[in-house]
Amino acid sequence: MDEKSGRLYAVIPAGGSGTRLWPLSRAGHPKFLHPLTGTDASLLQATVERLLPLTDCSQVYVVTGVAHAAAVSRQLTAVPEENILIEPSPRDSCAAIALAAAVIARREPEAVMGAFAADHLIADGERFVKVIEQAMAGARQGLLMTLGITPTRPETGYGYVQCGGPVGDGVLAVEEFKEKPSYDVAESYVKSGTYLWNAGMFVWRVDVFLAELARQQPQLHAGISRIAQAWESPSREEVLGEVWQTLPRISVDYAVMEGAAAVGRVGTVPGDFGWNDVGDFHTLGEVLASDHAGNVIVGQEALGKPGVILRETENLVVVPNSGRLVAALGVRDLIVVDTPDAVLVCPRDRAQEVKSIVDELKEKGELNYI
Repeated sequence: MDEKSGRLYAVIPAGGSGTRLWPLSRAGHPKFLHPLTGTDASLLQATVERLLPLTDCSQVYVVTGVAHAAAVSRQLTAVPEENILIEPSPRDSCAAIALAAAVIARREPEAVMGAFAADHLIADGERFVKVIEQAMAGARQGLLMTLGITPTRPETGYGYVQCGGPVGDGVLAVEEFKEKPSYDVAESYVKSGTYLWNAGMFVWRVDVFLAELARQQPQLHAGISRIAQAWESPSREEVLGEVWQTLPRISVDYAVMEGAAAVGRVGTVPGDFGWNDVGDFHTLGEVLASDHAGNVIVGQEALGKPGVILRETENLVVVPNSGRLVAALGVRDLIVVDTPDAVLVCPRDRAQEVKSIVDELKEKGELNYI
């Protein structure tokens, strides 16, 4: 165990259904299980792969729902079965992350843990590892660390963190978490040079995080403690089933990080490693390799068949996922997603609105399409 002590425990919350990537991403097969990385690896597999320089599979934990546990196990054969923590129902990110922290704390009470979304793309893996190592140093000092991304544009779709002065080697204090801003506010954030995008990636010592959870969210902390105490016992399922549904449904940002920042307990390391949260098909088209006319075909290699013919097209994002041929002629700036039971066509600049189709399907009770 000695050679492992001091290594990172990597926690990957794998939930959500990625409604802006409908009809490819569904509740039963969400985006993190899809190969959207430009290779055969799924987003989840790529997440684990990039963390291996900092840890090994025995210290990787995935928190996922009942519906996805089997698929997660199939994709991550090297991760021990007992490290896949199954939440009975979605309770947002705080309960999921706190459960992992409490289970890890039983194994190693002062372990350094990182939480990393299952569905992000990162272009520069080496730089990512260096930033995490800096964040781990801040965590060992007792800070709750969040990874901030140096903004490349005034983005209104992300939250921001406001940075203060240095509090360690490459570590800045976080003064405040900011909600998704309007365009003008985002522009002023970027110009000021003191704001970073909030990437929703965290590094901390499990004992520090659990103490802060107890201070701010005593009910959630008490429930998680009860579950963790029963974790290795025959009553695990019974206690989990009874307590989980009583836990507050709240994100870790609201529950812990905002209040911790207010009392000077949060630090950040600015990251510049080609981060993308693959929020919609337009962004996916921007990060994957395109042909000379800017067309991107997503996941064609994985199908191993010539599924697309494009003639005089520009800047298309085509997702052939039905086994059918997809052909396009003389069009530009479109998204075309073909799945066995649904086809989506929309302009690239309206990619964010795909979620509204999913909302309409829910209203109509067409749940088989979701």
